Amino acid sequence: MKGHVTEPATAGSFLPDTRSIRANIGGWAQLSVVQYFVAEAAVIQAWAGPEPYSRATGFISDLGAVSCGIYEDRAVCSPLHLLMNASFVVQGLALVLGALFLTAGLLSVAARPGVQARRFRAVAGGSAQTRVLTVPWILAVTIRILTGVAGLGTVIVGLVPEDLGSPWHFAGALMFFIAGGFALLLLGILWWRQTPVSWFLAACGLTCIGALVIGAITGMEVPLPGLLERFMGYPVTIGLATAGLVIAQRVHTERRSHRSV
Repeated sequence: MKGHVTEPATAGSFLPDTRSIRANIGGWAQLSVVQYFVAEAAVIQAWAGPEPYSRATGFISDLGAVSCGIYEDRAVCSPLHLLMNASFVVQGLALVLGALFLTAGLLSVAARPGVQARRFRAVAGGSAQTRVLTVPWILAVTIRILTGVAGLGTVIVGLVPEDLGSPWHFAGALMFFIAGGFALLLLGILWWRQTPVSWFLAACGLTCIGALVIGAITGMEVPLPGLLERFMGYPVTIGLATAGLVIAQRVHTERRSHRSV
């Protein structure tokens, strides 16, 4: 019989279910955000502006612009804007699904089977003991919230294209960049000794946050604004998809191992 050796349970600890359907759906949902890159490539190929679209100088949102013409100081024309905006919405819903389905317990142990998650610890206070939440648990809950906010932001971006004149598009983009960047940074810290990809997740978060700071300081008035924006957005998508892959792979392995018992 196969199984995992676990340490004796301590107060406030429990064993997360690493082979549940919920965990499996959450991991694969988060991994699915890579569909964005396929959609973006297709939309760029169909670009009909007076100049070829460049990832270095063109803003991502230009690909979802509904009308052909001059937007701000840029000539935009994206015949496949519906595909781009649909991709934004699907990406956002996948992140929201991941935030809802990947529990704090599962995240705090990086979906490692047989490892206990600790929700709280006892702290002596006078004649009684007080239970306080542990730092890993707080980080895991925060990551879930930030991932959900990032997902909601990109849904807004897809539902409200840039040329509709609504401030919600800009707000949605900021939600995705800021929440996604900090979610990855915290996830890298939480998973530091639990998976080799933790450094990569942290690097993705720092890259996004660093690009955001540069964009805020310069007002995006840089020679290659499209490249700068992609340093904000690409690391979020790649990093969260990587986290989803780690979880999906570990959950799949555990489910297969359980079926073979």
